[in-house]
Amino acid sequence: MGLWADAKNIRDKDPAARNVAEVILLYPGFHVLVTHRIAHWLYNRRLLFLARLVSQLARHLTGIEIHPGAKIGQRLFIDHGMGIVFGETTEIGDNCTIYHGVTLGGTGKDVGKRHPTLGDNVLIGAGAKVLGPVFIGDNVRVGAGSVVLQNIPANATAVGVPAEIVRVGNIRCCPADDLDQQALPDLPQQRLNELEARLSRIEAAMQGEYPPGTEQNPLDFVPEKHGEKAKQK
Repeated sequence: MGLWADAKNIRDKDPAARNVAEVILLYPGFHVLVTHRIAHWLYNRRLLFLARLVSQLARHLTGIEIHPGAKIGQRLFIDHGMGIVFGETTEIGDNCTIYHGVTLGGTGKDVGKRHPTLGDNVLIGAGAKVLGPVFIGDNVRVGAGSVVLQNIPANATAVGVPAEIVRVGNIRCCPADDLDQQALPDLPQQRLNELEARLSRIEAAMQGEYPPGTEQNPLDFVPEKHGEKAKQK
């Protein structure tokens, strides 16, 4: 295990990587794992200034900002990586995949645990934001551009702003391994379809009450008043 396993994991998941040597020499996602181990070692020994110095140098080198206090499991795959931010109390499980532009951040000036916790085999799509001390269960897939503000149970898929759970049952696959960011439900389109269906039902009901050609304007129909007239009759 260790850094060698991290490098092999990146080679296995990235079709553009030809060998482990290329990963070790050229991949910022691997470089930041090396520097974070150093920074985290210094952080645990209360050498906070040196720890932060190492993390900031890594940020300028890779474009990835990981606080020295963040806890990262084995085989983390950071693809591209530019613009990624992990807060101080972030915890990431094993075999996770995180794309560029992701923020695992806090929501205010709270002290103590204030950043997300990710389980194992989690995939966070490009540009997604996970904010606050929320828990993301094992085998969860978060769609690109989503904003997660609440806990997500294991084996679920979440998309949207704010993120909503749209699928449960990822246990059959490993999101962190298949790297699929496209096979996600279109939540806005689903909402539009539901709204269109509701409008169609309302129109059908109103046309049934007042067929075309009558003097009554269907748009003036008020169910409460109609009910009162029916009672009077």
